[in-house]
Amino acid sequence: MKYSVAFLSAALALGTAGVQAKTFKWTSASDIPTWDIHSQNNALANGVHASVYESLVYYNSRTFKAEPVLATGWKQMTPTQLRLTLRTGVKFHDGSTFSADDAVFSIERAMAKTSNFAVYTAGIDKVVKVDANTIDIFTKDPNPVLLNQLTELRMMNKAWAEKNNSVAPKDIKTKDENFAHRNAMGTGPFTLKEWQPDQKLVLTRNPAWWGKAEGNVTEVIYTPVRNVSTRMAALLSGEVDFVLDPSPQDLGRVRASPDLKVVDGIENRTIFFGMDQFRDELPGSDVKGKNPLKDQRVRKALYQAIDINTIARVTLRGLGQPTGALVAPQVNGWNEAVHKRYPFNVAAAQKLLADAGYPNGFEVDFACPNNRYINDEAICQAVTAMWARIGVKAKLRTLPLVTYFPMIQRYEASIYMLGWGVPTFDAMYSLQSLVRTVGAQGDGNYNVGRYSNPQMDGLIERAKKETNLKLRTELLNRALILQNQDVAHIPLHNQVIPWAMKKNIDVVHRADNRLDWRLIKVN
Repeated sequence: MKYSVAFLSAALALGTAGVQAKTFKWTSASDIPTWDIHSQNNALANGVHASVYESLVYYNSRTFKAEPVLATGWKQMTPTQLRLTLRTGVKFHDGSTFSADDAVFSIERAMAKTSNFAVYTAGIDKVVKVDANTIDIFTKDPNPVLLNQLTELRMMNKAWAEKNNSVAPKDIKTKDENFAHRNAMGTGPFTLKEWQPDQKLVLTRNPAWWGKAEGNVTEVIYTPVRNVSTRMAALLSGEVDFVLDPSPQDLGRVRASPDLKVVDGIENRTIFFGMDQFRDELPGSDVKGKNPLKDQRVRKALYQAIDINTIARVTLRGLGQPTGALVAPQVNGWNEAVHKRYPFNVAAAQKLLADAGYPNGFEVDFACPNNRYINDEAICQAVTAMWARIGVKAKLRTLPLVTYFPMIQRYEASIYMLGWGVPTFDAMYSLQSLVRTVGAQGDGNYNVGRYSNPQMDGLIERAKKETNLKLRTELLNRALILQNQDVAHIPLHNQVIPWAMKKNIDVVHRADNRLDWRLIKVN
C-alpha cells in the first residue's frame, strides 16, 4: 500500500482540535498484526499493547529492572512457589475490577495451545488464586527469570473474554478471528478508540487509570507507512512527531535540523538467518532427494560468503553491530567468545561447498520481510548477490510482516531472516525459542528451521533447572557456543536503533525499541 504526504495530512490530523489535548503522532513501516495480547509474540505489537493492557510487573525504562505494576509485591515462598500481591482498586476500561481471577485466567490463557507466548510461561506448572488480591505461581523447577518473563504477560478481563468468545487466543497460523483480535479492554493508561489495520490506530487517555503518568499525551495516532521516504517526508514537514524506524541516509539531515533530533542506542535484538534443517528435500531446490542445509559445511559456507562489514557500512550505514552471537551484549550468557564471527572468506566458502558435494552450488528458496527490520529487504538483496559468488542461487521473495511471520511459522521457508529481541535480557529466552528442539512449553516456538541437537537440548534443560547463577550463566554460554559451532543459524548484526523526532518530543530510549507510553511528553 502506497501513501502520499497528502494522505498523511488527512490521516494524522485527527484529534488535534482540542487546544489542551496533547496528541502524539507517530509512524513506522508496519502495523501490529493483532490486538489479541496472547496471539503473536511480535515486538512492535507487544510495545503497543502495553499502552492498553498491563502486566503484573514491567521494566523500568531507565534501569530495566522489573518493577510493580498490577502486582504491588512478590515473595518467593519456596524455590518453586512465587506469591504475588495484586494492586487493589484497579479498574478495567469498562469499569469492572481487576482481580486474582483475571490474573489466573490471563496467565493460563498465555499457556494455551493457540498462544504464541509459551516462551514467557515456560516452566510454569500452575497458577492458583489465594484470595481476591493474591495469586501463587508454581513452577516445575526453580526459575530465576520468572519475573522477567512476567513483564510480557499482559492481563485480560476474564468475564470480557468469556462474553466475547475470546477465551482462547487467536491462532496466528489461521485466518480465523476472535473478538479480541480487533477489540481491546485492558487496565492501561490508554484505551483503544479505533484500529483500521494497515491504515490507522488511535488511542485515547484513560481518565480512570490507577497510575500517574510523567507524560502529558492524551491521544496517540499511529499511521503505518511502508515507504520510508514517505515516513521521513512526514517528519520533515511536521505532519508526524516521531518515526520509530527512520531512513539511515536521512539521519544526518535530521540531526542537522534545528527543529528535529535523533535519539539512538544499541537494541537488544540480533538479526540472523535461519535454515530448514528438517526436510529431507527442499521445496523449489534443484537438489533432489536430499537437503543441502542439513550439512554443517553448507551452512558455514553460506555464513562465510557474507561480507557483513560491507553490509554494516553500506546497507545499514552504521546502524548494525556485526556479531557472531545469537544474542546482544546486554543479554546474560553473552561474551566475546560467542561474539566472534567466522571470517568472511569466499575461497573458504567455495571449498566447504565442494567438500559437501556442491562444487557448482545449488538453488534455494530465500524469504525475508520487507517492513520489519532496518533495511531488511536491502540486506537480503545484498546477501543474494554474495551467495551468487559461490554458486548458491537464492530465489529471494520478500513479504510484509503481517504475512511473513505466519508463513515462516508454517515452516514454508528454506532460508529466512529473523530478528530476535530478548525481553527477559537472559539468553534462555533465545535458546529455548530458537535452538531447542520443537516441543511443548515454548520449546522451539520460533525454531522454524527445526534444528535439533540432543546436546543443545541437554544444556538448555540443565540451565532451566540450575539455581547456581554462575553455573547457569556458564551453561547458557556453552549453548551459545554450540549454536555457533553447529551454525544452527547465521548471525548477522545487532541493530542500532535511532529514533527520529521533533525537538519538542521527550521520550526515553529503550533497548527493546518500544515507547513507554507513561513517559512521553509533547512540549
